[in-house]
Amino acid sequence: FAACQGYILSAFSRDGLQFELEPGIRVSPDPTVPHRALRVLAPTIVKCSDTHVKCSDTQWRMYFESRGVAERPTVICSAVSADMLHWTHEEGIRIESVDGMSVGGPRFLLLPDGRGRIYCFVSDALRNENSGQSIMSAVCSDGLNFTWEKGYRLRDKQTEQDSAGITAAEVIPPQVNGDNDRWSMLYSAWQDAPEGTEVPLHPSRDPDAATDADFAAKSIATDIAGYRSRIYMARSPDGLVWERAACAIEGNGYSSDELDAVQSEDMSLIEIEAGQYRMCYAACDRKGNWRIVSAVCRTGTLARP
Repeated sequence: FAACQGYILSAFSRDGLQFELEPGIRVSPDPTVPHRALRVLAPTIVKCSDTHVKCSDTQWRMYFESRGVAERPTVICSAVSADMLHWTHEEGIRIESVDGMSVGGPRFLLLPDGRGRIYCFVSDALRNENSGQSIMSAVCSDGLNFTWEKGYRLRDKQTEQDSAGITAAEVIPPQVNGDNDRWSMLYSAWQDAPEGTEVPLHPSRDPDAATDADFAAKSIATDIAGYRSRIYMARSPDGLVWERAACAIEGNGYSSDELDAVQSEDMSLIEIEAGQYRMCYAACDRKGNWRIVSAVCRTGTLARP
């Protein structure tokens, strides 16, 4: 939809809390490339010089969700950079579904053997709007050629809270010192609107919305029409088979004035000291305002600053 472009920006901080936007666009769509003609989003970055996942003479590789026209399945593509400001698209597609399903929301994890693993969502919503989204994974040894790992990492529609799908999953491997031999996952789960709720037609399903200047407002109106999203945890002995655990972040709902009252999703983690993490995540209040907020992990719990 021409009225709903998407591109990747950046912001800089000296303390991890106060960020200033950096000028310019880091990665943008390319109307001449069908699979990234309209939107690029959900970046995840790896420092290539520290891994077996090489980037030729560059130091950084970014993987991102890439979208063309609405009828085309989304894919995961990549770009490289020497300074994290100027990025060059790499040719081709890194990950796509063999069954014509959409993939996206990538999160890259360096494995102990030097390979890379991407956790991402897989969705058949183009053919079945009630299909939801589940998490799968793919691995590579060169940063470019990924192979799907068998089965799902985490299926949606297993609880009421993930009845509308899972949008992203970020994984923390076992600690190197051996104090914790379990893998941890944080994932975004969406709960469907209550039965009987009047949900407005999402503009992506409205043939008149392609030229509607109010596309974003209509999309947000759908987001807050009874849906909820929360961030949950899961545990695994090997990074492949997962068991659901506790809820990590949950707003207090439509009666609350919290920044994340209605939606909490699409997290990004950074280790701020050994075993301690800050999570930045997308948050939506009851009026439909989307922001990036953060939480910190102390003694096994997450607390919003």
